[in-house]
Amino acid sequence: MKAFIFPGQGSQFSGMGYDLYKSSQQAKDFFDLANKIIGFDICKIMFEGSDKELQQTKVTQPAIFIHSVILSCCIKDVPSVVAGHSLGEFSALVSADCISFEDGLRLVVERAEAMQIACTKSESTMAAVIGLNSKIIEEICAQQAGIVVPANYNSPNQIVISGERKAIEKTCQVLIDNGAKKTVILPVSGAFHSPIMETAKTKLKLAIENTYFKDAKYPVYQNVYAQPVSDKNNIKENLISQLTSPVKWYQTIENMINQGVSEFIEVGPKNVLTGLNRRINREVSSIKAEI
Repeated sequence: MKAFIFPGQGSQFSGMGYDLYKSSQQAKDFFDLANKIIGFDICKIMFEGSDKELQQTKVTQPAIFIHSVILSCCIKDVPSVVAGHSLGEFSALVSADCISFEDGLRLVVERAEAMQIACTKSESTMAAVIGLNSKIIEEICAQQAGIVVPANYNSPNQIVISGERKAIEKTCQVLIDNGAKKTVILPVSGAFHSPIMETAKTKLKLAIENTYFKDAKYPVYQNVYAQPVSDKNNIKENLISQLTSPVKWYQTIENMINQGVSEFIEVGPKNVLTGLNRRINREVSSIKAEI
């Protein structure tokens, strides 16, 4: 089986999507539609913007979504199953014909704005932890004062923690003392996939409940449980839970492989997920999508 996997925040770069815009009328129509939905020229920022402009959550999330969905429409391959890392789950749902491009983009814009607002309510951040077992990380996080939780299970050797800045900084030192090879504070605007996103979750829930969903054309492995889902109601519940729950990425990839996936195609800017897949299982093919 073949799986499409869609990246999340952090895959953006200046110039993203310009090759699609120039080479495909279908892609150009999608980009033009995106500008109308968002209400500003996001394409100009994607094609010509600075790294600083692209790092704004309200720009980053719709930009990656737009690029990923348009690329998935331009390539000839058809997947058997799909998954997306955090934000990428929205791209996966459009690919699976669960939501439309237009509705997906509106939800992503709503999500980005809600997360941006949540980030301003407390001083928070995220940190990557390299070379320490996830169970040990979970135990140490649970013992700390303040908010600090595992947020992204990217690979067996790379877990991202999320929470209040002081708690994260203290926890990083504790993790080093307990055998972590390295910890890195990430250049993000706040603590995604943590309880700090609760207000954003409430806002996104209302938007999702007012959006038209269909049962997925093919199974979507969602972040919250790392299991395939097709029922629209379950998909909506998991999508809402995702904002304050960890992204179980390496568990998703392992489950896909165990359930018959032999080829992964990363659909979106850069090749972050392809790199993670090689750390999870080098025996399975992982490639970047090309038009």
